[in-house]
Amino acid sequence: MSTIALITGATSGFGKALAIKFAANHYNLIITGRRADRLQELKNTLTSTYGIEVTTLCFDVRSRKATFEAIEQLPASWKAIDVLINNAGLALGRDYFDDASLDDWDTMIDTNVKGLLYVTKAVIPSMIERRKGHIINIGSTAGKEVYEKGNTYCATKHAVDAVSQAMRIDLLRHRIKVTAIHPGAADTEFSTVRFKGDEEQARKVYEGYEPLAAGDVAEVVYYTATLPPHVCINDLEMTCTAQASSFYLYKEQ
Repeated sequence: MSTIALITGATSGFGKALAIKFAANHYNLIITGRRADRLQELKNTLTSTYGIEVTTLCFDVRSRKATFEAIEQLPASWKAIDVLINNAGLALGRDYFDDASLDDWDTMIDTNVKGLLYVTKAVIPSMIERRKGHIINIGSTAGKEVYEKGNTYCATKHAVDAVSQAMRIDLLRHRIKVTAIHPGAADTEFSTVRFKGDEEQARKVYEGYEPLAAGDVAEVVYYTATLPPHVCINDLEMTCTAQASSFYLYKEQ
């Protein structure tokens, strides 16, 4: 079978753009998400447009049981995953610490941190056996700096940064690459989810400047995944030109 990439959270945003980018370059794909209809629609598009093979896995990364069962039921040929892209993640709420929702905190921690750990733990046995593989974790500039009202979201992305460093050290003996990519402001469904469907508030986040697009992030991820076997981009932070950090933005008036 051709090179296989597994992409979590593939039904929208970065994940969907990543699936299109890798499919266009002849990777066979395992795409995961919680929305079966969107997964099937994406599968149909990718197979008809690019002539690749696609397997869909509909499960919630927050569930350890569901995650391990989904990966375990893959046919043996599909378990030989070459590139794992831990993309599933979200922000919920933009509140002061004392006003924030405990439920939002649980969802972010369970998705952004525990979900990443569960998927990676389920996938790496085959990589270890073959002594090859590349894990790419999608972090955030929020994992480099904490900003006002970012509290637990920032904490989860700091955790992604730390876990990526730990993976890189611990999996070194197995010749497994680990890359962390930290995008800044990007115009996807991210802000709509964060503001719980408030489209007007979500749009305001991107007013006055040109943010990253999902395709920009997909291009960078693909680049890191296609370097020579002896080369690994360990840590990469990317922003639009108008952004200098997680909270310094220049907006046109």
